[in-house]
Amino acid sequence: MGGSPLRILVVGAGIAGLAVARALRLAGFRPDVTEKLPPTELVDTGLYLPGNAARALRRLDLDGPVRPLGQVIHRQRFLDATGAPLCEVDLDALWAGVGECRALPRADLHRVLLTGAGGAVRHGAEVSRVEPLPAGVAVGFTDGTCAEYDLVIGADGPPAVRTLAALGGPPRPAGQVVYRAVLRHGPRVTDWTALLGQRAGFLLVPIGAGRLYCYADEAGTVPPADPLARLRELFGDYGGPVPEALAALERVHVGTTEEVELGRWFHGRVLLVGDAAHATAPTLSQGAAMALEDAVVLAESLTAAGSVEAALLAYESRRRPRTRWVRDRTRDRNRTRDVPPALRDPLLRGRGGRIFGEHYRLLVDPL
Repeated sequence: MGGSPLRILVVGAGIAGLAVARALRLAGFRPDVTEKLPPTELVDTGLYLPGNAARALRRLDLDGPVRPLGQVIHRQRFLDATGAPLCEVDLDALWAGVGECRALPRADLHRVLLTGAGGAVRHGAEVSRVEPLPAGVAVGFTDGTCAEYDLVIGADGPPAVRTLAALGGPPRPAGQVVYRAVLRHGPRVTDWTALLGQRAGFLLVPIGAGRLYCYADEAGTVPPADPLARLRELFGDYGGPVPEALAALERVHVGTTEEVELGRWFHGRVLLVGDAAHATAPTLSQGAAMALEDAVVLAESLTAAGSVEAALLAYESRRRPRTRWVRDRTRDRNRTRDVPPALRDPLLRGRGGRIFGEHYRLLVDPL
């Protein structure tokens, strides 16, 4: 069906939706892209892209625009709460032949994807109705307009399309409260550096131009009223670069982690991609990577198949094993939070690099 006049609607203009739009355009399709939110500036936060994300960006022919952005990350360092070393992961060796790891402002990647998708997004268009037709989908919007499509792709994260298409309800809590910030005058950190405490962790990643992406989490499901005060309370006795980072914090974004686990990703000609289909806690930093991979595989499936239905079946069959791997390894790593540091830290000092590297083994393989 490559280059066919299929009428395709992509709902959501985040990383997943724009990546899908880019992949479809490269395959000869011309999708419509809608976003319920207005075109405002994105939250000031960072993003870490493992090697498989770099491979997917090459497949989307976007590696060139991304290459000058952010900073290449060569090593992951894990420390205990005092700042003493636990283990390291050599990222160049882990992702050899796949792609380099990079950290950058999330807004920078979003701008690259928006340009790659053609730049045309219908903002303020919230979907209110998704109704299956014999050979398509009728879509209604809250402004009273409606249209018919051959395929609707839900990349909207929150469960709008998922619920309207009877594919599932709200996500379930994954059990962490997360804090995100960008530091412009923080400590000098050159590697991906995480300090692991008791049911809490503090991560710093350089994202270029002297900036650091700060990500911290703790067990729980209710965000605090004053996230900055809570961060300083929770990590006030940590060592290493944490005290200087806490002193440099000005604005902190707080939220909770969520999981989406569905029995199926499509119903009729409505398909879910990215977090709308398989969200996990961000422990492995695979959210953006999985969305980029989804886009590549979906375009390939639509090009190769003889019908939309066959394409969606082929797509889900290819993507489920990898997204399931990410979900299961995320849960594995999150379970280490509940192990007392007195038991966990000696294990990580002996075998931590191999354990953490193993979490990405399947993702090194081709899509």
